[in-house]
Amino acid sequence: MKKLLGVIIVLLVAVLMALTVPDKQKHKDAMMEAISEYVEEEAVEKLGDNILSKLGKSVVVKTAEVALNSKLKVDNYYLFNTTHVRLKGKDQILSLGLFGQVITFDKKMIREKLEEAMKAKEEAVSEKEAAKESARELKRLKKEEEKRQKQLAKEQKKRAKEAAKEAKRKAKEAAKEAKRKAKEAKRKAKEARNS
Repeated sequence: MKKLLGVIIVLLVAVLMALTVPDKQKHKDAMMEAISEYVEEEAVEKLGDNILSKLGKSVVVKTAEVALNSKLKVDNYYLFNTTHVRLKGKDQILSLGLFGQVITFDKKMIREKLEEAMKAKEEAVSEKEAAKESARELKRLKKEEEKRQKQLAKEQKKRAKEAAKEAKRKAKEAAKEAKRKAKEAKRKAKEARNS
């Protein structure tokens, strides 16, 4: 009878655990609360309680919230669940959920993961800026090349025009010379007839 009672109690506890496993939103809320507490402590410690620290806190909290929304994954084990994020190719467990409660791990670990996430975001922004700068430089070089090609084409057109003008002038001179020679020949022929 005691064994049966023990089995029933274990089954009831297992059913209770399965029915009270917290959802992903509860994990997010617990993580955001832990992050907010950490950010509050750090901001007051480093910046004091002023407008700048409040603005900084809201930016950090919002950044953390965006990172959690995109990276937070929940592993459900039916009786409990865990959340993790993938950073640098490794899964980092952030919280444990059971009996309707979420237990977040120590603030030091949260701080490290938050700093890693922010550093990764800064690196992504830096890479994006570098890509933009590279694209701007490429565009500038392309414009310079197009300008140089236009200038070259303009110079070639000018040289062709000058060459055509020179050819026309030479042809005109040759025609004038031929006319002069024909006139000279005509005059000599006339003199020869008269003499």
